[in-house]
Amino acid sequence: MNFGPQHPAAHGVLRLVMELDGEVIERIDPHIGLLHRATEKLAESKPFNQSIGYMDRLDYVSMMCNEHAYVMAIEKLLGVSPPIRAQYIRVMFDEITRILNHLLWLGAHGLDIGAMTVFLYCFREREDLMDCYEAASGARMHATYYRPGGVYRDLPDTMPQYEPSKFRSKGKLADLNATRQGSLLDFIWAFTERFPGCVDDYETLLTENRIWKQRTVDIAIVPPETALARGFTGAMLRGSGIEWDLRKKQPYEVYDKLDFDIPVGTNGDCYDRYLCRVEEMRQSNRIVRQCVEWLRSNPGPVMIDDAKLIAPRRETMKRDMESLIHHFKLFTEGYCVKEGEVYAAVEAPKGEFGIYLISDGANKPYRLKIRAPGFAHLSALDAMCRGHMLADVVAVIGTQDIVFGEVDR
Repeated sequence: MNFGPQHPAAHGVLRLVMELDGEVIERIDPHIGLLHRATEKLAESKPFNQSIGYMDRLDYVSMMCNEHAYVMAIEKLLGVSPPIRAQYIRVMFDEITRILNHLLWLGAHGLDIGAMTVFLYCFREREDLMDCYEAASGARMHATYYRPGGVYRDLPDTMPQYEPSKFRSKGKLADLNATRQGSLLDFIWAFTERFPGCVDDYETLLTENRIWKQRTVDIAIVPPETALARGFTGAMLRGSGIEWDLRKKQPYEVYDKLDFDIPVGTNGDCYDRYLCRVEEMRQSNRIVRQCVEWLRSNPGPVMIDDAKLIAPRRETMKRDMESLIHHFKLFTEGYCVKEGEVYAAVEAPKGEFGIYLISDGANKPYRLKIRAPGFAHLSALDAMCRGHMLADVVAVIGTQDIVFGEVDR
């Protein structure tokens, strides 16, 4: 029997060829590549700085985390390090992205299994965080905000506000704009104040819900040694009881200066992976609060002072011919990096997202290979589903938190 490729619970373009005995699964053969966009090959034909925007479109729920790995790989080849303020901004947005990812995962996972309300709750919070993306970068999803040497620009001092409308009363408008009177950091702080209560609401709906537990407890159990052997990372590995998180074990940027915990499961089933990700949202909230406190009291540059890597200011470019030429050359030819090969990885919401980059000294990569966490997880779909019911396939795809932009690349 075919599951997909157009299926409401497939989280992308997935085709499963399933062998069933009644409703019991005997074998599953995932057919991937239906969303293949040749990202790695395209990146090898463009200057380094022109491919940052492609990274957003891989796992299109973890946009800035994908950019982060690619930008870190370029920085390793260039031998540069971003200013400390830029590092804090990156970490803050990485964790905002993690919350964004887990909110969509939780809403969609609940919807797959039959819980409607949690989907609406999660998207209510996602809307605020999408506004943070837009305020910082100008785009709600595909930000292209991280750059080699720092970030595109500093955080804004004002937040966009809702306009009067015949569909909103004055009181409703005032409520919507109540947290938007200050800077972006003030808006994020207000979000972190109320978000733990929102997570409590999700848990009230699901954690002890009898139907939820019947659909997730003891489903798709993955022993720790199997999770390691299959290359699992992220919540898929931690749910099986292995405490591995790049933010703690191989800290990058300023993670070693921050205080947070790594949630770990015990049974390695869908329910444990759910609990891990819910706790990760709480820990990300802690990290974001620490970053906001530091950023409020430590102004400074957000980009290194290297004219080879950064564009001139727009005011200068509008009136100075040399600056205009510099801008044009930077965005058409880019810059050359020294020969070598690097691997840079971040703890993305779905697991270890890595970029392996080989440079031959030119202005574009000689080879680019993306290590997508979802690819390793999908390869275990057959083993995780065997012996379970047909309806459990949907729960297993949900617990893997698959996005096919990164799997098919």
